[in-house]
Amino acid sequence: MTATVPAEPTLKQLHGRAFASLYNEMDYQVAHIDGTLPPELTGTLFRIGPGKFEVGDTVLKTMFDADGMVSRFILDGQGVRFTNRYVRTKQYRGGDVMSQRGITTNAPTLRGNLLPPANTGNTNMATICGDLLAMWEGGPPYKIDPDSLDTLGYKRFDGDRLGYLGSFSAHPKWDPHTGDVYNFGLDLLPTPRLRCFKVDRTGRSHQISSLKLWDMVWNHDFALTENHLVFVLDPLRPNIPTLLRTRSLAKALEYQTRHGSTRFALVPRDGSKPRIIENEALTHIHVTNAFEDGSDTVVEFFRFEDSDIFGKLGKAWQDPAEPTDPRAHLTIDEWPRGHLSRFRISKSGRIAETVLSATAPMEFPQYDWRRSTLEHNITYACKATEDVGHYNAVTRIDHRTGIQSTFDFGLAQTGEPLFVPRSRTAAEDDGWLLVLNHDLRSHRSQLVIFDARTIEDGPLATAHLDHHLPIGFHGTFTRRIAG
Repeated sequence: MTATVPAEPTLKQLHGRAFASLYNEMDYQVAHIDGTLPPELTGTLFRIGPGKFEVGDTVLKTMFDADGMVSRFILDGQGVRFTNRYVRTKQYRGGDVMSQRGITTNAPTLRGNLLPPANTGNTNMATICGDLLAMWEGGPPYKIDPDSLDTLGYKRFDGDRLGYLGSFSAHPKWDPHTGDVYNFGLDLLPTPRLRCFKVDRTGRSHQISSLKLWDMVWNHDFALTENHLVFVLDPLRPNIPTLLRTRSLAKALEYQTRHGSTRFALVPRDGSKPRIIENEALTHIHVTNAFEDGSDTVVEFFRFEDSDIFGKLGKAWQDPAEPTDPRAHLTIDEWPRGHLSRFRISKSGRIAETVLSATAPMEFPQYDWRRSTLEHNITYACKATEDVGHYNAVTRIDHRTGIQSTFDFGLAQTGEPLFVPRSRTAAEDDGWLLVLNHDLRSHRSQLVIFDARTIEDGPLATAHLDHHLPIGFHGTFTRRIAG
């Protein structure tokens, strides 16, 4: 009798491993660590992203509709302890039936599709006024116990100030000089608007502005300067008839370059009238940082070259290339290319762009958050070394020298890098870069620690998990050791 040799997985199947669900919740000491953990690097890393890509029999169209799973890494200077736990959302507690629609996936029932999208709590984590929050931009954040990872319910701040949906964007910003936190929420009713507010050091929220969205653009992120909240509003809008007909935001979103422009909105922190500056249509997702240089405002973000990337991604998600494979549409076949840029907005309204990097597939820009509201000199980001697959490398861009250095993980899916300073008073790039990486051949994930100044030299330490972690979004690091 001849034994059957299992076929080697195809490249597409290997890439698809990034979207494999992880159902188990675990807690263990990581046994396999290569290199040497920096003894001064102590604290807790929290990361979040989707954990499973189906609700009962419903296969989710995209990662945006999946319930959040918290991954926690405790570093005590000698070892690494890993714990993961799902955010106990209504959808997660519901079990086998998707009773409420998602951003891109319709529910099986008509009633579920008439409700607002489910709050999956899967996008970012942050500690605000002592509370660890799991955030999703279409509703209030969930409070998470940092020691047990229990879900403690919604954090509503002063609820009446969070608007109709209670929206608290997944990308709050801190002023390191005052300790205040600034954020926005998207209101749909009675008219579309960005509700801007700050949370002071006592935990009280204060609405500072309400910016009308003239034609209901979608916005995900913003930046903070000493005097302004800075929004970059691209002409990405839902086609309302399509939205009503399909009840799918992915199908309804349109990039309307012929009839629209990108608007830079400077919202004063003191509550005075916002400034709106028109510019040619741009495409971006995340903003790095912003600062004021004299009377000018400078904002940095990664600008995509193809203005129709959202339309192409939406079509790929809705119409998989391999319809017999229910997860084929979860894998992106070609990452959009672009470059890191800074846009300088003068007092007169003139806008000038300075390109900071070579053109490449790149996203998830990060920096030393102690430099928030100030000019920063180093930007870190995820990068793809191939057009097909995932972000599989980390890159460091030095704006003082123009040098860009990169570490390539090979066949991998690499998450957003986070910078941790060596001490409170350390120089801007004196510290470590923490990266979650999924080695697709072994189907296991790793916590990788770099010296932030010399990432091209390779990791200082790599902590190998016993399993994979599904593709994720953002996270935070705290010097407090959990547990």
